[in-house]
Amino acid sequence: MVVPHHATGARLARHRLADELAALVSPARLADLVAVLAELVGNAVRHAEPLPGGVVRVAWRLRASSDGGQAVQLRVTDGGSVAGPLIRPSAPDAVDGRGLHIVAGLASRWGVERDGLGQSVWAEFDPVRSARPDLVPAG
Repeated sequence: MVVPHHATGARLARHRLADELAALVSPARLADLVAVLAELVGNAVRHAEPLPGGVVRVAWRLRASSDGGQAVQLRVTDGGSVAGPLIRPSAPDAVDGRGLHIVAGLASRWGVERDGLGQSVWAEFDPVRSARPDLVPAG
């Protein structure tokens, strides 16, 4: 999806992600995905240039694993910035600077890819596995 390079872009992306994945992932997983997507789009709007047309591109992909779990990848593409996304230390009383800490804490891994048009920041969530019935203690 394409959203404006504006604060409303994060809201539009969050709502669409929540609407499309609500029936496919658990509420806890969805909350993590929405939080990370909001941070990635917010960072793109605050710290990077837009893509041509004044937009940011947002994508997600679900992939089933062999054991029935769901892996999810989020990707936000913008026009790039001089200083790439880095986790930076922030003071306890700082009002910002914690976004990538949130991404790193909730996602299994994250990274940045650059090409001639800009950069993509991605976050991956490993499959969530449900408990196997044969391993659940008898009650």
